[in-house]
Amino acid sequence: MKIYNPKIDKLEEVEKINKTNSEWQKILTPDQYKITRLHGTESAFSSICPVPPKEKGIYGCVCCGTALFNFGTKFESGTGWPSFFEPISPLNVIKKEDSSFGIIRTEVSCARCNAHLGHVFNDGPPPTHKRYCINAIALKLL
Repeated sequence: MKIYNPKIDKLEEVEKINKTNSEWQKILTPDQYKITRLHGTESAFSSICPVPPKEKGIYGCVCCGTALFNFGTKFESGTGWPSFFEPISPLNVIKKEDSSFGIIRTEVSCARCNAHLGHVFNDGPPPTHKRYCINAIALKLL
């Protein structure tokens, strides 16, 4: 599969990551496992999304390290979850319909390891008007 690698500023061919639940449980904390592998949601305002040095940096998937969001696309939505107006590349995330909880939303997952990240909504700021509402626990600074 192809993903965008911002460190080399180009697309690269990588292997899809498939692990068993047991393998994920060995490398993730219980909260990371619950959110990313069991499609959980952390409570609003319960986690802090780290600010990178000099406010420049990249947030990656806590499970596999795939680059997901640039710090420059982060904004304060007031929702209690980190929000971004676009992913680092559409190749690095998967969007699919989620009808859990009796409403239709668009789930966002890591394209490489299928980790649940959060949801995307159409109420964000310009230029995209998207709000990628992401669980902070699903992210790490790269």
